[in-house]
Amino acid sequence: MRLGGRLQAAIEVLTEIDARHRPVPDALKDWGLSHRFAGSGDRAAISNLVHDALRMKLSHGFIMDGDTPADLAVATLLRQWKISPEDLTASLDGDKFAPEIPSTESMAASLARDLSQAAPHVRADIPEWLAASFERAFGNEWEAEAQAMTARPPLDLRANTLVTDRDQVLEAFAEQGARPTRLAPNGVRIEAGEGPQRQIAATSEVSFARGWFEIQDEGSQLAAGLAGATAGEKVLDYCAGGGGKSLAFAAMMKNQGSINAFDADRRRLAPMVERIRRAGAEIIYIKERAAKLAGLEGRMDRVLIDAPCTGTGTWRRRPDAKWRISEKNIADRTADQDQVLDSASLYVRPGGELAYVTCSLLPEENTDRVKAFLQRHPEFETISLKQRWGSVVADPDAPVPYADQNLGLLLSPRRTGTDGFYFAGFRRKLV
Repeated sequence: MRLGGRLQAAIEVLTEIDARHRPVPDALKDWGLSHRFAGSGDRAAISNLVHDALRMKLSHGFIMDGDTPADLAVATLLRQWKISPEDLTASLDGDKFAPEIPSTESMAASLARDLSQAAPHVRADIPEWLAASFERAFGNEWEAEAQAMTARPPLDLRANTLVTDRDQVLEAFAEQGARPTRLAPNGVRIEAGEGPQRQIAATSEVSFARGWFEIQDEGSQLAAGLAGATAGEKVLDYCAGGGGKSLAFAAMMKNQGSINAFDADRRRLAPMVERIRRAGAEIIYIKERAAKLAGLEGRMDRVLIDAPCTGTGTWRRRPDAKWRISEKNIADRTADQDQVLDSASLYVRPGGELAYVTCSLLPEENTDRVKAFLQRHPEFETISLKQRWGSVVADPDAPVPYADQNLGLLLSPRRTGTDGFYFAGFRRKLV
């Protein structure tokens, strides 16, 4: 497919998403099934166009003075893919599959429009009603923090030190430009491509089948490290999901001790069976039901809660979620978070630690939940994270990314080059 056909396809997918409120993966999959002639390169380019357009939906609309799917797709080519109005016009000339686009002069005028005159939330490309929450989280830098969420995310891998080391994983992906992550000591990063370039399918590599690595954002790797699991301990991963952090713990603990992996939705645990086998993680025990946790109360050295949340920290990867979030979503998730904090805390032994993690940037789900938990549970106290941070990160000069009121840590694309993650740690008092 030429650029015109790809542009038309992206407009069709964006129209489907807008009209039927469909998740991006579903809309892209259906388009691909009904257009089987499209090659893998075409599908990747169309996917990139759609995701890029949604990442900057509001500012694109301001620049184009319109927010139709066609406006957003054209703006994406102009602003993010850096195609000049003249080159875009020339590329589509004579292409019978290309949509109608504005004149070269009109596109040039759009690019010259002064974005500084737009409302702050438009410049930030977030829903207006969330601006106050971002400002509470980041202070005067909230707009720049939100803008950093509009870039494409990299592909991060965690070298599985149970079977290999980071250097070997770096060598396996040398041709793809892999480099060490700045903060996570066992992380490997492959930067996102530009324009139509697709990201590599890392899970198709022989090194993946050998268990050399797991796909895990650097921020998630740091959150696991901050939880501080060490060899010989008893650990409970209370919202284990697919098991990424349990696998990281197994490597940190050198397969010594025990890790109990539980999730209220046991279907999410199913992928762990194969992941455990591939990684050579011998100390993970999957607990499919809450009843399987009986007898563990008050005995765990460490309990991790990777809490259900709105996922605002992952907007680079799921930009459509940015435009679907609602106040009800936040209310539902904060209720879930309070519930899992209360339930999981029962398993922490005196002197043991409880780690609370979200992939959200919102104070409502982060520092507010920590303060509420401490009010309900005076038997817990927060732990100092400055020394913990220094012992976890590979870069000794990396500043501590404190959350508001220094209550926990808040990672973000702009601060740490990672997805958005919040981490808070508690210790159960001895008396």
